Amino acid sequence: MQPILAVTLPFFALVLMGYAAAYRRLLPASAIPGLNAFVLYFALPALLFRFGMNTPIGQLLNPVVIAVSLLASLGIVAFTIAVTLSPRVQMKDAAFGALVAAFPNTGFMGVPLLTALLGAAAAGPVICAVLVDLFITSSVCIALAQAHEAKGEGARAALVRALNGTLSNPLPWSIALGVVCSVLGWKLTGPLATIVDMLADAASPVALFTIGAVLWRAGQHAHTRTPPSLYLPVAAIKLFAHPLLVLSIAAGARALGAPIGAFEIMVLTLAAALPSASNVSLLAERYGADNGRIARIILSSTALAFVTFSTAAWMFGAGAR
Repeated sequence: MQPILAVTLPFFALVLMGYAAAYRRLLPASAIPGLNAFVLYFALPALLFRFGMNTPIGQLLNPVVIAVSLLASLGIVAFTIAVTLSPRVQMKDAAFGALVAAFPNTGFMGVPLLTALLGAAAAGPVICAVLVDLFITSSVCIALAQAHEAKGEGARAALVRALNGTLSNPLPWSIALGVVCSVLGWKLTGPLATIVDMLADAASPVALFTIGAVLWRAGQHAHTRTPPSLYLPVAAIKLFAHPLLVLSIAAGARALGAPIGAFEIMVLTLAAALPSASNVSLLAERYGADNGRIARIILSSTALAFVTFSTAAWMFGAGAR
């Protein structure tokens, strides 16, 4: 366990530092959107571009890994909506709750954490999960949340709008550009390579610090006081049901002869064991959902994940790698 904690503790400590800095006003609230923009549009795209350029395309676009991730995500979305939809939690809030239950923080936290824990080979399966969540999981949940407000356009139009929003996200484009460079055999040199490396190296610490600040901001902008019974069960689904479902589907696929190895299964399971994606609170606020409930799901899953994720990594023997 000690080798695992040596990796995970600094990651979660940086999240806590970001939260504390925002809470103590050492980081002004007005600076948080700029910090988030730096990570989203500069540092993290550089990191993903570098992984895309240096990772074989067969690992980045592994169809079996993508299928496992997709089936598990959609299963968690359906299950979460089924168990949370109620007179108190309407479809819009149930859909966003399903999104935080199925969408781990693979971008800001997962890529740097899992590659630090398991090596650069973990980038391929994690990026597959990132693409599934950015293009499909988030689009489906946003479409469900908007379907009843589509005014005759229906869920199809809402899904198209959600996909259009996803296409404006720089992360998948940075991965795609890295893949193109890899396929064509292009390598960055000189000052351009230095710039990309500097931004990529800044991605991990700044992203983790930003997660903490964003979590504090989400709590401050919450418009409702949510009882624990409405958010703790969803956090439990994220931290326990999601990785267990990924593990079950992946192990079943392997038993049926699908070409997926033990390493890919471990990476996907640990990616699913990550806390909820922090940017979902911004989406909930934008679409008029109960962002108080969403913020508390993300905050509680992040706080608990230090123990649950580290334990899952220890059970897989990740510290020995």
